[in-house]
Amino acid sequence: QGGYTITGTYLDVPQDASIDAVKEISRLAVESGAEGLIAVGGGSVIDAAKAANFTFSHGGDLIEDYSGAGTLTAPLKPLVVIPTTAGTGSECTLVAVIYDVENKVKLAFSDGYLLPRLAVLDPVMTQSLPPKLTASTGMDALTHAVESYVGVDSSPHSEALAVAAIELIFNNLVKAIEDGDDLEARGAMLIASNLAGTSFSHSMVGCVHSMAHATGGIERVPHGVANGILLAHGMEYNFEECKEKYARLAYFMGQDVSGLSVDDAARKAIQAVRDLHKKMHALGAMPLNLREAGVKKESLEKIAQAAQEDGTTVYNVREVIAEDILVHLKNAY
Repeated sequence: QGGYTITGTYLDVPQDASIDAVKEISRLAVESGAEGLIAVGGGSVIDAAKAANFTFSHGGDLIEDYSGAGTLTAPLKPLVVIPTTAGTGSECTLVAVIYDVENKVKLAFSDGYLLPRLAVLDPVMTQSLPPKLTASTGMDALTHAVESYVGVDSSPHSEALAVAAIELIFNNLVKAIEDGDDLEARGAMLIASNLAGTSFSHSMVGCVHSMAHATGGIERVPHGVANGILLAHGMEYNFEECKEKYARLAYFMGQDVSGLSVDDAARKAIQAVRDLHKKMHALGAMPLNLREAGVKKESLEKIAQAAQEDGTTVYNVREVIAEDILVHLKNAY
């Protein structure tokens, strides 16, 4: 319809978009004579399409030519995105995260030209999302919003987007888990995910994502699950540097902070995150801790070291040191 022809499809993107999947998408697009890409799916599908667009548009080698940030000198071919989850915000971010299976590490690609040409947010596309995926992707969006709000590059613009996302998530995530057919809640979560994604495109994320990337790479814990378990612990890690901002966030999380000190109001925000996580666990939608998520205790030191080396650490308000992070990983276990 509309004069467009589908030249081919790729349906084998794994849980974490892999280098092999990205290369295959690019190869099929080139060989079919396609003029653009359409990604219908969750964050991994969208990230795979975004990364494939590097070599689909300009050739070369994905790792050697495009790893890191700001490698492009010309626009990519058109990419249209239709999210089927409400969490990653990948439809509006400048980042794609790809899993290196051989080295068990997640690689981040970042460039202004990675931004999709068009994003379609339709709550019907998320209506069949199971409770567990609704919960994990929703906690991913919440983590994006909280970390972008307190990050070293935060600004009034990114903060406004973040608080709007946080309020929407606290008012709608549990509703969407309990009733997947609640299109108002589904739509609100899609908007929240998009706002949070736009916010962290401005100010990036921090130590929670450092830990989640490492946990996902080493122990294959889904990204949203790792973020959901680790968000409150990452907030504790940054407490002294961020307590004034946490105190302000508590209000948007539905907490009554009138008359409270900054420290007490900030603690309310962290407790609100813990309570939301516990509510999803009670609904059977999310593991309570890293142990329930299948993480081996002997992997914690390796995860802490990988977190210290993750690219997101440069945006965290406190230096990410493996020994200090390990304390919080143990608390999350």
